[in-house]
Amino acid sequence: MIVLGVAAHPDDLDFGASGSFAKWAKKGASCYYLICTDGSKGSEDPKMTESKLIKMRRDEQKAAGKVIGLKGVFFLDHKDTQLVADLTLKKEIVRYIRKLRPDVVVTMDPTLVYSKRGFVNHTDHRAAGQAAIDAVYPMARDRLTFKELEKEGLRPHKVKTMYLTNFDNHTDVIDISDVIEVKVKALACHKSQISENSLGWVRQMGSMIGKEKGYKYAEAFVKLEFDR
Repeated sequence: MIVLGVAAHPDDLDFGASGSFAKWAKKGASCYYLICTDGSKGSEDPKMTESKLIKMRRDEQKAAGKVIGLKGVFFLDHKDTQLVADLTLKKEIVRYIRKLRPDVVVTMDPTLVYSKRGFVNHTDHRAAGQAAIDAVYPMARDRLTFKELEKEGLRPHKVKTMYLTNFDNHTDVIDISDVIEVKVKALACHKSQISENSLGWVRQMGSMIGKEKGYKYAEAFVKLEFDR
């Protein structure tokens, strides 16, 4: 099995889906991340610069990927907070889908604009999720979309399954009880972003989701199956 995660920033997938990725990798799946922005805005440190933060967050994501067992992490380097689900982004994602040929694509649910738990879903999260959905269906599938990619040898590809991370309104949960420590260790790699409180929240949220199905810890998704 081949699994591709598409997200806006370094650490996004590690919060929402790294337990599932660790579980899949442990079972022998080839897993990859595609990060759409450079992560250059996520710091309150007055001494931090964009260039320093970009390198730091890229290194953090690579380190987290090794903990999870990813085969590779790719970066598109769009400006943080300025991501748009336009044809440029969709084509970039299609390129990786056709190159890696994943059975499963994981991304963020773009319909989650805000949560009753008290936060607004980042605009980049929504843009990455929408672009990834459109790239999977119909763009990566259709031969006549981005014909120049086929000329490069990147043939059309049909993704079988999508998982959209969504803590609030989900249709599926994945048991990550046996890899929760892997998830926590991966998140701890994001030193520029993660506090002890954040790691505690991850355990708390995983426990809350897990209780729905009798698991100790779980991750929540909207699951989409494609049969055409």
